[in-house]
Amino acid sequence: MLRSLRGMILSQFIWPVRVYYEDTDSGGVVYYANYLKFMERARTERLRTLGFEQDRLRTEQGILFTVHSIQIDFHQPAHFNDALEVSAAVSEQKRASLTFDQQVRRCNGSSVLCSGKIRIACVDAVSFRPSPIPAFILEALSDVC
Repeated sequence: MLRSLRGMILSQFIWPVRVYYEDTDSGGVVYYANYLKFMERARTERLRTLGFEQDRLRTEQGILFTVHSIQIDFHQPAHFNDALEVSAAVSEQKRASLTFDQQVRRCNGSSVLCSGKIRIACVDAVSFRPSPIPAFILEALSDVC
């Protein structure tokens, strides 16, 4: 469990991922950039479970979430056909951004393969300038404690 700036305990979300041949290099090892795709899917699914579809946020609220910055560490390789679990937990929230702590593990609960901190910014869908995260989204994130 993680704490936000306001001290609330935020729950962790897990999304299953299977490593396909297309995710690997010629040696059957997951290509490093694909971990970012796995993490993106977990963040998207996290928002989806709370009722927020990215396309609807764009059309109905006029906002987008875009990656602002990434810190990532690679610990061990994943391989073709591995069953993985990708976590996504909000560790920090600000007026116009959320920071997710994420990990990729094999489903058997073994050690962390990849970990990262991904900061996403809320931006206006037209100007791409920072925009406050709507209160109803922050409220939904707080309710998952």
